[in-house]
Amino acid sequence: MEVETIHKPKPQAPISTPLRRIILVASIAAGIQFGWALQLSLLTPYVQLLGIPHTWAAFIWLCGPISGMLVQPIVGYHSDRCCSRFGRRRPFIAAGSSLVAIAVFLIGYAADLGHLFGDSLDKPTKPRAIAVFVVGFWILDVANNMLQGPCRALLADICGSDTKKMRTANGFYSFFMAVGNVLGFSAGSYTHLHRLFPFTKTIACDVYCANLKTCFFLSIALLIALTILALSSVPEPPQPPETVQVVVEEEIEQEEERKAAAPVPFFTEIIAAFKELKRPMWILLVVTCLNWIAWFPFLLFDTDWMGREVYGGQVGKGRMYDLGVRAGALGLMLNSVVLGCVSLVIEILTRAFGGVKRLWGVVNFLLAICLAMTVLITKLAQSARHGAVLTAGAEPPPPPAGIKAGALALFALLGIPQAITYSVPFAMASIFCSNSGAGQGLSLGVLNLAIVVPQMVVSVASGPWDALFGGGNLPAFVVGAVAAVLSGILALTMLPSPPLDLPTIKNARAAAAAFH
Repeated sequence: MEVETIHKPKPQAPISTPLRRIILVASIAAGIQFGWALQLSLLTPYVQLLGIPHTWAAFIWLCGPISGMLVQPIVGYHSDRCCSRFGRRRPFIAAGSSLVAIAVFLIGYAADLGHLFGDSLDKPTKPRAIAVFVVGFWILDVANNMLQGPCRALLADICGSDTKKMRTANGFYSFFMAVGNVLGFSAGSYTHLHRLFPFTKTIACDVYCANLKTCFFLSIALLIALTILALSSVPEPPQPPETVQVVVEEEIEQEEERKAAAPVPFFTEIIAAFKELKRPMWILLVVTCLNWIAWFPFLLFDTDWMGREVYGGQVGKGRMYDLGVRAGALGLMLNSVVLGCVSLVIEILTRAFGGVKRLWGVVNFLLAICLAMTVLITKLAQSARHGAVLTAGAEPPPPPAGIKAGALALFALLGIPQAITYSVPFAMASIFCSNSGAGQGLSLGVLNLAIVVPQMVVSVASGPWDALFGGGNLPAFVVGAVAAVLSGILALTMLPSPPLDLPTIKNARAAAAAFH
């Protein structure tokens, strides 16, 4: 009997899901972001203390985008088709949490392991410690990508085709990212946290390093606890019969392709996924790409900017750089508080601005203004240092209270566009892909490519680009401001609104026609 070929699953039917289940799944983001916040606030200074110069430190961050480019689409593809009795998304979420625990152990103990394998404490560069750190960092980014994609896909699964619930779920995900940020940045700014675990301070690991270890121990405990709670309390919705039929048929086709030495099915599926993308999704990818070109310079070097440009310090020399890094961690904590508050009112803001695309476009202009303000704050800080009377060999004083307050206010204000960036694009991708019948895992993996490709560009180019202008972080921030303006213009002029955001039946029909 001939089986009718079904090329893709039909759009998912509405599912009645209690809000508490959405909150439990979204809470995993707090554990993920706790560790990510530690990376953003502490790891760039940490790798420089291991002996990597500032110009080359950006290349360390290539681990994230490269792993994200491969891992999220692969994990998304297989999680869409997973037939495990534990569910489609759960095995990947559990595996990702386990890998995070391994990775942060390697990162935290990089200096100790490097010393054990022969690094000299008297030399500024510690190659063995750097090697251990890079391996741990690769594993951590792979694990984070294994977690984030399936978590967002699981949220989309339990929301079904309810677009409002999708936006709410992604808003909660963004909120718990903010919670993780507050915990991570608070821990990173507290210099005596290592006293909780006195064994973390060793001959090869000073107080700064010991604090990093302790922070990572706490992040592991939080992530594992939240993962166990969510996976044991939230049942996955059953796969639609059409999806099961597709998986069976694909297994038959893959077996035939293996016999014929055909290309790897995953890569053919990725190519097919791009070919089937509709115009709204392509525009969403372009706007997302420009948006993240704007964000990554600041996300990678925000605390370094505070230490170098605002406080006028140098890595490993004196105390001004360390004071600036801690002030930057405080700024990131304020940023996260604003991020969390705004994430809870995204639905209200969407209605106030007349739709998600208008909201996203406007906050991109706010992002551009904030990035441009880093130049003004830096110039004011430099002017204050030049006017200070110093004795021979003395460090410059900290910036005046007004300049420090301005820098911290800038961090806080950036929480507004960040809340939109962490929720709206993912909700729109889920809505667009639900209308086209695409799998959530693979679709969100494709969206992730629009995030990791800019990260690769920024990671490779920011160090040499800054060096061309005499070092520092401002040139990359200025490029980010320009990218934010372009992203805002495209969002307002070319990005279609999801049907439920449109006020009239006529516009809704026009948007529906754009999807097909």
